[in-house]
Amino acid sequence: MKTLNVLFLLTASLLMVLSANAADNKVDYGSRFRLDAAAGNNADMLKLLNRKKISVDTSNSFGQTALMMAVENGKLSTVALLLNRGADVNHRTVAGSSALTFAAENGNSGIMSMLLERGAQIHARTRSGWDSLMIASQYGLEKIVEQLLFKGANPRAVDRNNNTALIIAAEHGFPRVVRLLVKYGGEVDARDRDHATALINVAAKGNVAVVRTLLNLHAKVNAQDVDGTTALMEAVTGHHNEVVSLLLAYGASPAIKDNDGNSAISMAKKSGDKKILDLLLKNR
Repeated sequence: MKTLNVLFLLTASLLMVLSANAADNKVDYGSRFRLDAAAGNNADMLKLLNRKKISVDTSNSFGQTALMMAVENGKLSTVALLLNRGADVNHRTVAGSSALTFAAENGNSGIMSMLLERGAQIHARTRSGWDSLMIASQYGLEKIVEQLLFKGANPRAVDRNNNTALIIAAEHGFPRVVRLLVKYGGEVDARDRDHATALINVAAKGNVAVVRTLLNLHAKVNAQDVDGTTALMEAVTGHHNEVVSLLLAYGASPAIKDNDGNSAISMAKKSGDKKILDLLLKNR
């Protein structure tokens, strides 16, 4: 009888162990680890690393690692912990993003510095061709932009659509970033895939501050895109009176014609915008 009891107890204990292991195997510790990183739960992360032998570079289906999630959420101490535990600073997601591109979007200069010091590749691109400088320029993050430029980021690099960081910053309305990019060698008259300059694109949006900045930086006022369109034509078409006046003051010609034979004057006549037409006629 005692033998049967002993066997019963041993069997029950074995089943409990197997059951616990099965339950343990069902837990996605990699996911928990990444969530802890995003929340900055350093103590819980260390437990998982030490007890569950989680890889520091475990990633989700998108290729995001704990380091990227910590960077994205601005968790400086967690970023430091992960890097000290050997996290791959240049790991890439499915979309080609890296910890550095996440930092460029986040705007945390302390994290940016740490990643660069640990060997983050400053020229790394996403699959769309954007580097960290382009991303920071899109959001107008002046401090991050200067940090990247000082460390050697290329202000003349282009994405798949031939956009430079300057074209991106201008289109998103950040004149101070535009000035900074030019200071570090950015080309004010760089052309996108449609052969348009930043001035042409911004004139279409009617952003007076950026147009003025570009003109003060000696952007070519009469540059034409692949269709022969000028910044003045774009401003006329968009009924941006102040931009029209500004362009004219810097020497824009109302007489230039596009590939279809239209001039800024003929466009103003067709649109019936008398105020703009009067401005053009006075400056032809």
